[in-house]
Amino acid sequence: MPALPLRRTAGRPSGVDVSVVSSGHDVADARLHREVAALRRAGLTVEVLGLGAAAAGPEGARVRTWERGSMAARALRAVRLPFLARGRVLLTLDPDVVPAALVAAVLRRRRLVADVHEDYVALLADRAWVPRPLLRALRALADRCVGLAGRAALTVVADDHVPPGATATRRRLVVRNLPDASMLPTSRRVAYAPMPRAVYIGDVRTSRGLRTMVEAVAAARAWHLDVVGPVAAADEPWLAERLARADVTGRVHLHGRMPPRAAWEIGGNASVGMLLMELTPAFRDAVPTKLYEYLACGLAVLSTPLPRVQALLEGSDAAAVVPDAQAAAAVLRGWSDDPRALHAARSAAAEWAARELRGPSPYDELAGAVARLAGR
Repeated sequence: MPALPLRRTAGRPSGVDVSVVSSGHDVADARLHREVAALRRAGLTVEVLGLGAAAAGPEGARVRTWERGSMAARALRAVRLPFLARGRVLLTLDPDVVPAALVAAVLRRRRLVADVHEDYVALLADRAWVPRPLLRALRALADRCVGLAGRAALTVVADDHVPPGATATRRRLVVRNLPDASMLPTSRRVAYAPMPRAVYIGDVRTSRGLRTMVEAVAAARAWHLDVVGPVAAADEPWLAERLARADVTGRVHLHGRMPPRAAWEIGGNASVGMLLMELTPAFRDAVPTKLYEYLACGLAVLSTPLPRVQALLEGSDAAAVVPDAQAAAAVLRGWSDDPRALHAARSAAAEWAARELRGPSPYDELAGAVARLAGR
């Protein structure tokens, strides 16, 4: 069996209550940061085993990272990482880690928490790298791993519709992808922006609105766009060619992947948040985290007609819903021509967030449940 690539570490070794284990997530992932922050607030010691640069991992945790590598390398990580983890509780972020984590939990007397925060079976159809002949087999494998997640001591999902359902789990906890205010800009006062600026934070690919938002900004000449997140390999050639054209030169800024706090230092300079996702099976019933984050930061939202997003914002003047890039560009031009209208939308966003995002954090509820499993 080939050895795992050399890892990088950050933080000092200590007794570990919780090991957060991922075969595919970068340690800069926002949900991972929110979960670890809540675990640390609960007084738990945490280590993270994942991908990327250890320095981008969550504060207060010991971080061990590996290179992403091939799909074969991922399969190897999924099997081995649960046995390298030292925590009393294993918290997995990927379905493919669950089978080995179940075995490790039994052999090493650990407790398992499986965070199945997306509908992975539906999500596979959205991934251009998945060969179509293998799609059925991969979906069957994902479905089996998600089913096994129901055997964990605690199964965490991001929304009510995300499998496995309550009847297929020992204990199920819904932890919605709400923002952690400590990771957003410290000053979120709605103010007139000196330069019309939009932002997108998240995975960057066609299905998540990459081409739509670039074309919209190309046709709205007063606007700049900050894109924070990793660009999918399949979209890199198109993006490089498109950004070389004169109509967008110098107005679309790529920042790559960043930890949440650093990402929102960029986002805090914007006045509009982009949510121009395609209506794929994975996104049809989803409420993207970035929607809540945009609203919490007092950003007007420019969205495609995702059913649950529309329902959530019904009666609010915080968002404009558009079918395509041409319509999105028209909204942006209207906002730059009439800054008062943009300011009103931003004020409505801040009011919505103040009204709807009150109450205890679901991540603290998760941390409390994990603390009990860890014997703390």
